[in-house]
Amino acid sequence: MAADGVPQPISAAQFREDIAFVRAMIARMHPDPGFSTDPRAVHRVLDRMAHDAPPALTRDEAWQRLASINPLLADGHFVIGYPDWRKETRAWLAEGGGLFPIEVNVDPDGALYLFATPTRVVSVNGVAAAELVSTLSSMVHGDTPRFRANLLGQRWWLYYWKTFGAPETYELVLEDDGVRRTVTMPARRTLPGVLEQEARQPFDLAIGQDGRAVLTVDTFNMADPAPFLAFTRDAFARIRAQGVTSLVIDVSKNGGGDDAVWLDGLMPYLATQPYRTGSTFRGLTRAPAGAPAKPMHGEIGTWRQPQPDNPLRFEGKTEVRIGPATYSSAVLFANVMRDFGFATLVGAGGAARQTQSGGVRDARLPHSGLVITLPRFILDPPAGGRLGALLENTVQTRR
Repeated sequence: MAADGVPQPISAAQFREDIAFVRAMIARMHPDPGFSTDPRAVHRVLDRMAHDAPPALTRDEAWQRLASINPLLADGHFVIGYPDWRKETRAWLAEGGGLFPIEVNVDPDGALYLFATPTRVVSVNGVAAAELVSTLSSMVHGDTPRFRANLLGQRWWLYYWKTFGAPETYELVLEDDGVRRTVTMPARRTLPGVLEQEARQPFDLAIGQDGRAVLTVDTFNMADPAPFLAFTRDAFARIRAQGVTSLVIDVSKNGGGDDAVWLDGLMPYLATQPYRTGSTFRGLTRAPAGAPAKPMHGEIGTWRQPQPDNPLRFEGKTEVRIGPATYSSAVLFANVMRDFGFATLVGAGGAARQTQSGGVRDARLPHSGLVITLPRFILDPPAGGRLGALLENTVQTRR
């Protein structure tokens, strides 16, 4: 790292040391790599990376190579990435840099669209969109192709920037109903949508005239949960006062966070019987410095009690809306609501596993400065886990 904070190129030998570090962290810190991936396949890919290392690599070039194992790791909590891509993006924009100019969606089949429209992107700066999607998809992390496609759409600007650079203008060929047109757009100088969304209040309540209400919670990652606890107390008071009979809790954009947020902020108003957050777990024991941790597993013994005397407990029809971005703690919430009969699941599933890893830790690679993120534990849903079972809406689950 230079004095100005700009990452310097690393040598092939240093890159190989980073690869060795990745291997060591997987062996030392992951409770069960075979939960989501084939460890032998991962090591074969790392072998090829080490063998094919060029004489020197920038940090972005190191990331492009190392991140190629992310789809193979197949877990949203198991990834090689940047230490703080949000901070780096803000700094880049503050210094006058630009990003991909528009928000996009990536279809699970690999097509690229303008966000929330049927307009298909055919090419960008002369490169076919299908080729771009294929290249960038090869570095995205997550449980399933559907999950990774959704994530790539949200962070397209980041993957494009780190792979192809940041041109000042973008020529896009777009297609609507078979008719193509070419538009030229300047680089974006403002925050991308996902970072704008993170800056807004992540919860809201909308009550309709038909006795239906939608309570939206876009994250459980809150440094201070007090505002959310005050919000839900007021929200369920309004629900009671206005005679709501049908409630949708929308976690379709919720990527997780702290379980305590939903345990304290939602379950007092929803639970009708004792419940627990999972059934069985796998993890690693705590070990003295330098000593290897040992695998551990067991049953979740903590049961939480309902609050039948809570005057604001909701007794009407309850649904939990999921989507391809529902992940981590939000999956645990959905599992609890489904398995204990507190709600039915609606929306788009098939993106995340019901069994979730969690409790992530980061380890910084010594030379590139990239980080490997690994989970501390793996938690099966309350009703028990089936290998590879995905979170689906209740209708699909019953088929």
